[in-house]
Amino acid sequence: MVCALQLSLFCAGYRFGEILDSRYEIAAAHGKGVFSTVVRAKDLKVSNGEPEEVAIKIIRNNETMHKAGQLEVQILQKLAGADPENRRHCVRFLSSFKYRNHLCLVFESLHMNLREVLKKFGRNIGLKLTAVRAYAKQLFIALKHLKNCGVLHCDIKPDNMLVNEAKNVLKLCDFGNAMFSGKNEITPYLVSRFYRAPEIILGLPYDHPMDMWSVGCCLYELYTGKVLFPGPTNNDMLRLHMELKGPFPKKMLKKGAFVDQHFDQDLNFHATEEDPVTKKFIKRIIVNVKPKDVGSIVKGSSGEDPKMLANFKDLFDKIFVLDPDKRMTVSQALAHPFITGK
Repeated sequence: MVCALQLSLFCAGYRFGEILDSRYEIAAAHGKGVFSTVVRAKDLKVSNGEPEEVAIKIIRNNETMHKAGQLEVQILQKLAGADPENRRHCVRFLSSFKYRNHLCLVFESLHMNLREVLKKFGRNIGLKLTAVRAYAKQLFIALKHLKNCGVLHCDIKPDNMLVNEAKNVLKLCDFGNAMFSGKNEITPYLVSRFYRAPEIILGLPYDHPMDMWSVGCCLYELYTGKVLFPGPTNNDMLRLHMELKGPFPKKMLKKGAFVDQHFDQDLNFHATEEDPVTKKFIKRIIVNVKPKDVGSIVKGSSGEDPKMLANFKDLFDKIFVLDPDKRMTVSQALAHPFITGK
């Protein structure tokens, strides 16, 4: 028996004016994912300093989703508790409640996500470098907060960054895939593919550096309006990573759980390609991958400050290091001249 709320939220959308938890009046749809629906609502019992408009994430009513939702609440409470002044650029979590057996998470409501900003203001051309720098600094502050709290976001992409109406404040959102740092399950499909770090694809242990890689991909996209690594498969992703940065260090290839899906015993990379005639997939050995100069993929537009642009390229070079142990840390990023302006 499907409850009325499921029908209204997951089938026919939602019901305007429906009141959840005797407090939140549904005003509009905000977005619909596989695991949850987000609605905008008016808080009828708003207290001083609290926002009147909120976003409510209503999680699907099944055991797996409910369990995942409970972990999300745990992570959000940890992040919010460690940021009482709301200055760490993670979306503000207000409360959670159960409504007809659905776990509901209440957040501040923000204007739009960076994917929408890019579409509206920077389609195929990206944003000004000064705007990218402002967003980068806020993202690194959020990453530092996550690291201090021992949290991995695991799905950083422009869709999961919200901005306010003035477009000058950015907040990281959607902690539905987040986890606590430590011994986590090795899986090749963690993080949305274009933003997936190489250590995940190779089946190596992962930690905070994987979120840094994702942020690097986002900064490139914000500046150019284009996806940096648009690989349709994990195998294509590794090829694109190597085309930018050269071959993988042998130590990474000797330890990864999924290396044999992409490399032979001599650690030569096998690119999986579709034969244009037979449409069958064939493997082609690729050797001597010549890395590009990272600076060459970032073309400055007229009027950009040349020093700021040079610093931006240097930041990229240090973020996109294939070996996660040698990748730039968030503390180094916050002290980098691109961010400090020094």
